[in-house]
Amino acid sequence: MAEMTDEELLEAVKRDDPGAFDAFVDRYGRRLMAFGVRMCGHHEDAEDVFQETLLKAYQGLKDLREPKALRTWLYRVAANACRMKRRKEKPSREISLDDFKPAGWDDTMTAEIPDWSALPDDATERAELRTALEEEISQLPPDYRLVLLLRDVEGLSTQETADALQVRVPAVKMRLHRARMALRSQLEAFHAANAGAKPVMGGAA
Repeated sequence: MAEMTDEELLEAVKRDDPGAFDAFVDRYGRRLMAFGVRMCGHHEDAEDVFQETLLKAYQGLKDLREPKALRTWLYRVAANACRMKRRKEKPSREISLDDFKPAGWDDTMTAEIPDWSALPDDATERAELRTALEEEISQLPPDYRLVLLLRDVEGLSTQETADALQVRVPAVKMRLHRARMALRSQLEAFHAANAGAKPVMGGAA
């Protein structure tokens, strides 16, 4: 039997079909949990966000009128839960992105730099780079971190990200641009450190 589309799954949930909500959790649960961990920084907080998102989903999916908006709606719920979680906690020190503004930068500019997410072919290098990037992502201010996670990790479009965060498209583009610039220095430093570090193949036996 072919896997249900999001539209079919949503209709099954609305009808209260046996196992429909479990299928929904199987499809989105792991991704929502990973999003919570990256956004909140702590597994316990991510668990709270995950549970709250599932509760809101259980209560609200039946009222969702546009099936194609399912993913966007879910990340809106999760993002709002993350924001509320942070408001209840003592603010932590976070870096400013002002130092990453290029010369002549205007916050109304919308140009995007090339995607930073291309990873090395070597498995060990990939793991090391992922760890370094995850650390850098965790240091981004929340608004920038949210946009970066939704666009570059979760794969939402610019418009979907704007809808999920309930902001305008130019704001998404600006935040994404500056978040990527913050990570670019880490990416360049990683490649510089690994340049020439690979052993020379071949040679005398």
